[in-house]
Amino acid sequence: MSWVAGRVLSAVVDPTVVLSFDRTGFLIHQLQFDPADTEVDMRGKTCLVTGANSGLGYATALRLAHLGADVWLLCRDAERGQMALREIRRASGNKRVHLELADMSSQTSIRAFAERFTAAHVDVLVNNAGVLPDQRTETGDGLELTWATNVVGPFLLTHLLLPKLRAAPQGRVINVSSGGMYTRRLALEDLDWRKRPFDGVTAYAVTKRAEVILSEMWAQRLAGTRVTVNSMHPGWADTPSVRVSLPRFYRVMQKVLRSAEQGADTIVWLAVCPRLAGKSGKFWFDRKARSTCYLPRTRETAAERKKLWRLCCRQCGVPADLAAPGDSEPGNAGGGAEP
Repeated sequence: MSWVAGRVLSAVVDPTVVLSFDRTGFLIHQLQFDPADTEVDMRGKTCLVTGANSGLGYATALRLAHLGADVWLLCRDAERGQMALREIRRASGNKRVHLELADMSSQTSIRAFAERFTAAHVDVLVNNAGVLPDQRTETGDGLELTWATNVVGPFLLTHLLLPKLRAAPQGRVINVSSGGMYTRRLALEDLDWRKRPFDGVTAYAVTKRAEVILSEMWAQRLAGTRVTVNSMHPGWADTPSVRVSLPRFYRVMQKVLRSAEQGADTIVWLAVCPRLAGKSGKFWFDRKARSTCYLPRTRETAAERKKLWRLCCRQCGVPADLAAPGDSEPGNAGGGAEP
């Protein structure tokens, strides 16, 4: 009965967006969840989570540690990373939790991590780290900080870890996007924000749209392998980044925001659920595959997709033979059926 009630109530709240993305939406959608999907023994599995010292990343890493996985926290701040490491080990009782310093805005830092990371395989890579700055900042690689951290960094890390992902029985890549991407289409002109006043919210939404598209393209390229790539959005969750980057939104919505654990639920589900083996190239929200475009004006063209992929390859120095998955395909812009 709870599953039926959840389905009926979801049909009512989902079109409202607000009641779907907030805590109410999670509690309604949760009625359709199968608890067994995340009651999985992850011992022997190697899981990497970027931005794991707080918010969604911390909640994801903690849950994976509870399930017995070997968890690697990829953090850019040593002090905050050490605090997260100690707390996750204490709370989970899992001593196989490790810290690595890696700044997703720095290609030098990402490459250094990949070179020293000696695990034989990677079962789960969660590209969670992201920024929403209020002022334009340029990285040491000459890229605008939002684009560098949210798009180019995860792209490079995924590429460098592909051999270890392929070595796993089922390598899974999960890219954490945002519901804010629904408001924007892919816009590749003036990505550096040199010709217009910087708008952090717009820059962030465009990067989150790009992450979803790149997830689809990775899935196309890796079709036929044991590696899957999916993206998701967590709804509106109460995290430190929301409080700092969106203070007005937080003041208005704080009483109805999801907890970080609720926001991270679909990340964990994508990482561990046995039924998802082979599912790739989808965009998920609350354990259900969703459309990536609700407004026609936000849908990108095949040419724009190709341009995005090649731009990322060029910006992080990826070999040319990586540069054209699905060039003739418009991609899975409409989401897909749930498993």
